[in-house]
Amino acid sequence: MTYSKQVDWDRVKAVIFDVDGTLYTQSRLRSKMLVDLLGYYALRPWRLQEMRILQRFRVEREKRPGMAIPDLENAQYAWCADGGGFPLEKVRKVVDYWMFQHPNQYLAKCVYPGTQSFFAALRQRGITIGIYSDYPAQDKLTAMNLAADIIVSSTDPHINHLKPAPQGLLYLTAELGISPSECLFIGDRPELDGVCAERAGMPYLIVDKQPFDQFTFYTQLEQQLAAILTTPTHG
Repeated sequence: MTYSKQVDWDRVKAVIFDVDGTLYTQSRLRSKMLVDLLGYYALRPWRLQEMRILQRFRVEREKRPGMAIPDLENAQYAWCADGGGFPLEKVRKVVDYWMFQHPNQYLAKCVYPGTQSFFAALRQRGITIGIYSDYPAQDKLTAMNLAADIIVSSTDPHINHLKPAPQGLLYLTAELGISPSECLFIGDRPELDGVCAERAGMPYLIVDKQPFDQFTFYTQLEQQLAAILTTPTHG
């Protein structure tokens, strides 16, 4: 599906969002992070190994789509340490800072246009907002001035599955007491988010990756929702 397909909003009780690349543009964030990384390590060449740690961490995760393993939270750091010959605690420290802390200061300026307004429109209609990300998302949402009713990460101990395994989506629907068919999942990667939704039996949309200043995906969804609200059958 794409946003050009009309969503059956009468049936939707919850909209579940991926985060990275779905709520904000990764290209803009990566540009800012590249400047910071190069600036930091240009002055500390003896620590350049840390940039290889960041690269290895992403590579090891990407190699394992759908991975199911106990204690996924800690396993992801071990994959990087073992694969690159890095000390485990060093991996954790570098990744946590450069991936989960430092970038958050830039997220507010990377949020896709229309995102916050669409969240507000969902709340106005009483539609639950959920988050399912492969990475912890609460701090990112706070940085983007967004709030969700329920948040799940693939590394949560009650999930322990990477996308496109559907466990995260199925957990959310079970917690909300609704069926997957009553939800809408919005993501940015068909091979992960799309397949994940299909395996869960959930309708989904893939974000249209337009240039940032031309991005209208959420605005068009909000217009769909507004049209439903103003039809005679909805008072």
